Amino acid sequence: MRTSVLPAGRLRRALVGVAVAGGLLAVAAPAQAAPGDPVAVSSYAYTSAAGDYIGDGKSASYKAPDTALRISGTAEDVTVELPDANWEVQLAAPKGEKLHPGVYRDAERADFRTGRAPGLDVTGEHRGCNRIWGQFSVNQIETDASGQVTRLDATFTQNCESATAPALKGTVKYDAFPLSYSYKSDADDWIGQGTAGSHTGARSTFLLDGNVRTGFRYTVEGKREDWTVRFYVPEGDRLEAGRTYTVTTEKGGLSMHGNGRGCGEASGSLTVTRLATADDGTIKALAARYSHYCGGGEAGMHGTIRYYA
Repeated sequence: MRTSVLPAGRLRRALVGVAVAGGLLAVAAPAQAAPGDPVAVSSYAYTSAAGDYIGDGKSASYKAPDTALRISGTAEDVTVELPDANWEVQLAAPKGEKLHPGVYRDAERADFRTGRAPGLDVTGEHRGCNRIWGQFSVNQIETDASGQVTRLDATFTQNCESATAPALKGTVKYDAFPLSYSYKSDADDWIGQGTAGSHTGARSTFLLDGNVRTGFRYTVEGKREDWTVRFYVPEGDRLEAGRTYTVTTEKGGLSMHGNGRGCGEASGSLTVTRLATADDGTIKALAARYSHYCGGGEAGMHGTIRYYA
């Protein structure tokens, strides 16, 4: 039996995993950062399979400031609401615990979760579930001194009324920063061994250290993998958004290490798409893509870096 319900109205050098510790309503304002500051994103997107009761088989996406998003609650139980679009996403930690970056499986309807189960409840256009099966991943979460959640990045899969029901899948972000790494290795590439993969904050940690005058080191650990991308700025030059830097074996500058493998000489390129820095040149946010070839060979590794940008 289904019931219709009204929404309840409910850089630093840092690892993405932020340990978090009751809740006023906050409104996501348009991101207006000073030059050089990272810009956060508030958005909601979903895809509903045919037969899903909540999403009615449709897909849509919303983003502030065109659509208002509101957040309320603590790391124990947090809700993001889109009042104008009539959508609401509620995520809850197992009873007695707090949400942190990670994957939460076997979720039950949030307000009625039992035992050690996490809670999930996504309602849309005045439709809700009596019972829920699902899971969600938290990529970022932060709270203020009062315990109110101020930053959230999460994805979810929800099945309404039965574990085999058509799924509703979505992504919800509130004042969140892009933070990820993806790669694809050619078949004969020594470092990547022909593999491909992606990392987000739910299962991986990220570290960026660098300056526009000298270069940077980007380190990713998670999912039984570890990757490090280093770029050395040519003498007298500097990192700038919108530029592509070419590296040859005679003129080094790009170094790639992964899972215990590396190479002494390399060629390739690095394209910087977004960059934010402090007054002293310290890199606060970086978006870039690279191609790396050991010894100048034809097989290489290609990746995308997103660190708060």
